[in-house]
Amino acid sequence: MLNLLSQRHHMAKKLFPLDKNYILQQAQLAMEKEMMALITDELKQSFICLFNPLQLQDDTYLQIVRHQDFPETHLSIIYRQLAGIYRFRYGSNQLEILFDGKTHFEKYQEDWALCLKKWVFKLGHQEAYVKAMLRITLLYDSPSRAHFAENRCKSIINDYFELSIVKRKGDLLMKTGS
Repeated sequence: MLNLLSQRHHMAKKLFPLDKNYILQQAQLAMEKEMMALITDELKQSFICLFNPLQLQDDTYLQIVRHQDFPETHLSIIYRQLAGIYRFRYGSNQLEILFDGKTHFEKYQEDWALCLKKWVFKLGHQEAYVKAMLRITLLYDSPSRAHFAENRCKSIINDYFELSIVKRKGDLLMKTGS
C-alpha cells in the first residue's frame, strides 16, 4: 500500500515534466547558492544604507562586512519562500516560444535572477526585514534566535507581497491580500 502511494506521488509530481512551473522550480533550485550569495551581498548594502551610512568601523559593521560563515538553513527557507511567491505570481503552465536560442531553463533563470534582485533591493529598505535577515545570516548567534528571526522574516515577506499562506490538510495554500 505504501509503495503504491509512493508511486502515485512520484507520478503526480512528474505527470507534466515540461510544465513551466516544473522547469521554473528546477531553475530556481539550481541557482539557490548563487542567489543566496546575492541576498547576503544586498543585505550588507542595506545594513550600511540604513544603519551605518558613514561606514563607521565598529564591531557590528566589521562582523557584517567580513562575516561569511553561518548556517544556511534559515536563508534557504527564505529563498525558497521567495521562489514560491515568484512561481505563484508569475507561473503558468504554458511554455512560451523562444527565438533567441536560449532554453526555457536558461530564460527562467534569467527572469528569476532579475526579479529576485529587485525584490531583495526593495525589501532591503525595511529595517525590520534587514534586522531579521541579519539575525539568520551574518549576525547568527543561536538556533533559537535564528528561528524566531526566520519566522519574523517570513511574516514581513508575506505582508510585503500581501499574501497569506494557510496550511490545510497538509497542503499550503497562498491567498492574495487584495
